[in-house]
Amino acid sequence: MQLGLVGLGRMGGNMRERLRRAGHEVVGYAHDPKVSDVASIQELVGKLAAPRVVWVMVPADVTDSVIEELAGVMAQGDIIIDGGNSRFSNDKPRAERLGKRGIGYVDCGVSGGVWGIEYGYGLMVGGADEHVQRCMPIFEALKPEGPYGFVHAGGVGAGHYAKMVHNGIEYGLMHAYAEGYELMRASEYIDDVPGVIKSWREGTVVKSWLLDLLDRALEEDPELAGVRGYAEDTGEGRWTVEEAIRLAVPLNVIADSLFARFASRQEDSPAMKAVAALRFQFGGHAVKKD
Repeated sequence: MQLGLVGLGRMGGNMRERLRRAGHEVVGYAHDPKVSDVASIQELVGKLAAPRVVWVMVPADVTDSVIEELAGVMAQGDIIIDGGNSRFSNDKPRAERLGKRGIGYVDCGVSGGVWGIEYGYGLMVGGADEHVQRCMPIFEALKPEGPYGFVHAGGVGAGHYAKMVHNGIEYGLMHAYAEGYELMRASEYIDDVPGVIKSWREGTVVKSWLLDLLDRALEEDPELAGVRGYAEDTGEGRWTVEEAIRLAVPLNVIADSLFARFASRQEDSPAMKAVAALRFQFGGHAVKKD
């Protein structure tokens, strides 16, 4: 199958390679001419036989402009797939705009990071049945082998919604491992914290790919001395908590893990300054001065 792929970064470039290994013809475009197959989006579309499928794999803040540029040179019967970390609420308006031109739209949440080229990508797809079915050869090549790793989650927006929840869960899992790691480091009982983490990789109920990656990080740097305790968030955790508020669903773990990331960015927490000041005011407790 032919596919146009816009965005050849850490994930997009690897996806192009995995698809080519599976025998698909992929025409990729990126701003960097060293990795791009064509000089422009217009040239990319021109190299594809109608009806075309083009996958957009770019940062969320430029996705709309890229899709609009594509729509200007694509034709009725073509399909655009957005595989980026777009907010789910943007999908239906996009689909409606494209639908007026006769262009189909599929949203696809993608998990797998830099490892997906070898092990496959988890794909969570939203869109009309007819559009998803046309794209199935591409999805089959990208997903892991076997029965898992792909879902047609529902209509337009369902794919990105599922990916949002996936990433919210990821926040909570990562933070639970991190808290366990910190507790063992603080304990006088544990002499080999990396060894404990490694031992959990098999035969335990907490084994997971994230645990494997923590073990890998500790092998490279047993004290994590080269890593600053600062964690960004790319939006999905916030959106998950916003949805929890909208639907009155208690997401205690996910919300706490998101707020922990916010706390990691504060060199000296203003809130904790206020707590220290209050403790001094009501009880005369010692305050550490800068």
